[in-house]
Amino acid sequence: MTSSNGIVRWWQRFSYRHPELAQFIVFTVLSNGVTLLQLILMPVLKAIFNGTSLVSISFRFWRMGTTGGKPYYLFDYAAGAINHGGGGGLAYFLAVEITLLIAQVINFFVQRNITFKSNSSPWIAAFWYLVAYIVITILAAALQGWYKDPVYAFFQHTLNWGTTGTTIADFVTMIINALISFWVFYPIFKVIFKQVPEDGQDSGSAATA
Repeated sequence: MTSSNGIVRWWQRFSYRHPELAQFIVFTVLSNGVTLLQLILMPVLKAIFNGTSLVSISFRFWRMGTTGGKPYYLFDYAAGAINHGGGGGLAYFLAVEITLLIAQVINFFVQRNITFKSNSSPWIAAFWYLVAYIVITILAAALQGWYKDPVYAFFQHTLNWGTTGTTIADFVTMIINALISFWVFYPIFKVIFKQVPEDGQDSGSAATA
């Protein structure tokens, strides 16, 4: 008990002396927790959707041009299981996006209430958070078009790890998405999660002045 109290007091002193660093540390710890949730949730949802006909439905959206004579899509999930050379189809797309959505909804509340202790309008913050989420989703999808196939090919075929390689590749792609979110969201949170003076504090300051 004494040890716990000592850690709490040390953290309180550290937070007082280094508020920005302390805030970033809390943000990092909570972000890692959300990433762990994604790593658990992603294979579960993928297994659920892979057991449906969704895996046979191609989801290709937002053509960006051509690469090597083939059309290039921002969201490119060809029909067929990844284990058999497909792109995962609509099943993979839904598993990825639902995982990200759940994680980011949780992230919104824990970062707002714990890391930044914001008391500004939650609706305004939620609106800008949604805008940021859409931008990050598009950015992550664009980058995934470059690394998804090589990552899965490396673990599945180069290392010849088969199904195990697919699972590891799932984790790698999810971690990359989490890293993108981590570095993009922190400066955005600094802007949208504000601490505004309470009415009582305003009147108290005015009376003192």
